[in-house]
Amino acid sequence: MSLPSQYAGTVTTALQTPPTPSLVIDEERLDHNISGMAAFAARAGLALRPHVKTHKSVEIARRQVAGGAIGITVATISEAEVFATAGLTDIFIAYPLWLDVDKAARLRRVLTITPLLIGIDSVEGAARLAEGATGLSDRLSVLVEVDSGHHRSGVLPSQVGRVASAAAELGLDVAGVFTFPGHSYSPDKREVAAADEMQALVEAVAALTREGITARIVSGGSTPSVQFSDASVLTELRPGVYVFGDAQQWELGTCSSDDIALTVLATVVSRSPERVVADAGSKALAADRGAFSSGFGRLLDYPEARLSAISEHHVTITGIDCPPGTRLRVVPNHVCSAVNLADEYVVERAGRVVATWPVDARGRNI
Repeated sequence: MSLPSQYAGTVTTALQTPPTPSLVIDEERLDHNISGMAAFAARAGLALRPHVKTHKSVEIARRQVAGGAIGITVATISEAEVFATAGLTDIFIAYPLWLDVDKAARLRRVLTITPLLIGIDSVEGAARLAEGATGLSDRLSVLVEVDSGHHRSGVLPSQVGRVASAAAELGLDVAGVFTFPGHSYSPDKREVAAADEMQALVEAVAALTREGITARIVSGGSTPSVQFSDASVLTELRPGVYVFGDAQQWELGTCSSDDIALTVLATVVSRSPERVVADAGSKALAADRGAFSSGFGRLLDYPEARLSAISEHHVTITGIDCPPGTRLRVVPNHVCSAVNLADEYVVERAGRVVATWPVDARGRNI
């Protein structure tokens, strides 16, 4: 397929357009996605605690909270450090931490800034957490993680009572349960995963009740499954990718191309009769490719094209014909991974660059 003449490559300056590859945010779409999910949660009567590992941006987290989120979710202590230092509060570390001496000291420092929710899924992990938070345990609550079908971390619903009662005996405040229905990342499993999630959480809450513990928080939801969430079971939602969308969500049907708020701007650097090659490889897009994915990403403006191969600094594209110098908007398969490869965002509004924002928690994976 040939491109219209207006897409022909031209020499530009850095002031006119960003260098490539660059992460580019469409600010209007970003704000629309933030307000849309907040409105969905409000209509359902659910709290919204978005997972900020997707964007790792203080600016975007502040927009989410200003838009109605009750707090934020992170995956690591170092992410919590970044966002707590920036003034974000009500932070949930949705991960079964295994504290060593260093991590315990860092966790205590965060607790002096803001109270925390933390995930647990074992008696041993709870014991380390209780010991590590000595003197600050009144600023800490825990949620027991439930395996609702993704088979990653988390305990079966039948084991929730054992972990919760042990945590309570250790002096920890058990606030409830949480899960991640990660098997929703399949075109025919979104609704099934949501149903599995609800059943597991119902059983988990019952297990807490038998131990005399009230589940004040029942937390779940993923971007692919969130529309099927049951407000009679959940108290809060934790989607993350919805702020940007990505090629996975596009192909799952969770969002349309009009909802995609983040792309990797790339330049065509090579052309042959069968393909073109652009300068956004795995070090810009990441190399994620789900079983259902049509390639290593999508082109926002040319959805019929296919990203057929990827290496560190090259992505091979078929189904499109354009000269070297042409700029393309590439939608990464998994936006969370792509974001963690970049130092900053270029922010556009109405097609004009209006700001750059740092990826504040880039590399904060410990």
